[in-house]
Amino acid sequence: MTNILVKADNLIKKYGSLTAVNNISFEIVSGSLLAMLGPNGAGKTTTIEMLEGCLKPDGGKVAILDFDPFNANRQQIQQIGAVLQESQDEPFIKVKELLLQRARYYENPMRIDELLDLMELTDKSNSLIKNLSGGQRRKLEVALAILGNPRVIFLDEPTVGFDPAARRSFWDTIRSLKNDNRAIVLTTHYMDEAEYLADDIIVLSKGQIVASGSPEALKQKFTNSVQISFSKQNIIDVSALNYKFEIIDQRYSINTNYPTKVLNELTQLAVNSGVEIIGLEVKRPSLEDVFLELSD
Repeated sequence: MTNILVKADNLIKKYGSLTAVNNISFEIVSGSLLAMLGPNGAGKTTTIEMLEGCLKPDGGKVAILDFDPFNANRQQIQQIGAVLQESQDEPFIKVKELLLQRARYYENPMRIDELLDLMELTDKSNSLIKNLSGGQRRKLEVALAILGNPRVIFLDEPTVGFDPAARRSFWDTIRSLKNDNRAIVLTTHYMDEAEYLADDIIVLSKGQIVASGSPEALKQKFTNSVQISFSKQNIIDVSALNYKFEIIDQRYSINTNYPTKVLNELTQLAVNSGVEIIGLEVKRPSLEDVFLELSD
């Protein structure tokens, strides 16, 4: 039986005459991550706040492990962990001391040493928080969010300001959490982050879900075209291909829904001409392409 940890059923939230969230529904099962995408003002934050129990819906229902988060008791609320986009830290306390202090609030906290290891903070356990890097502080915030051993975790723009190496490292940490049979909700403006981490995606616009599915399914549904490009240095009569092409940054570029056919004709033309194709690239559509198409 599918283990549904998060269920939103026809959620509605209004602020006066503005409908911030307009009748949206989705489910998240254990061991999976849902990425919630959309431009600013799309309704992501309002939706997250209803799921966390911070806001009461004006219509519809939210269920986290079969309980209503807005009316949750202390034991139930400990099943939810949240990492906000901005948070306040305690700069003059050591990492492990803070975790030990906060662990007293929970009935079933995670083992501190295991948590430090999971967050790759073991070697920083005796460091003052003010001496941590930005990425290390963010990992500590995740550690604090999951200290109570929650089944559901909300991550709001978790890697803002990270350098590429820190982001990749943090992604691996998030994957470890997901693989521990938790359900994770991620909001992000980084399309590569959503594509790398998400099992499912919902795209919000003006309070409504305008697209949903796995990253691969969304790319196939909304952006069928494949870009085939190669250097202009090639001594090939491109016009013989009978395909519309552009010259972009000293490269020939062909957009097509039939890449196999185009590649076959292109390589055959090169073989007949006795030349190698210089700088051949085949670019499949990305999640960013989908997002831009839906935002038009």
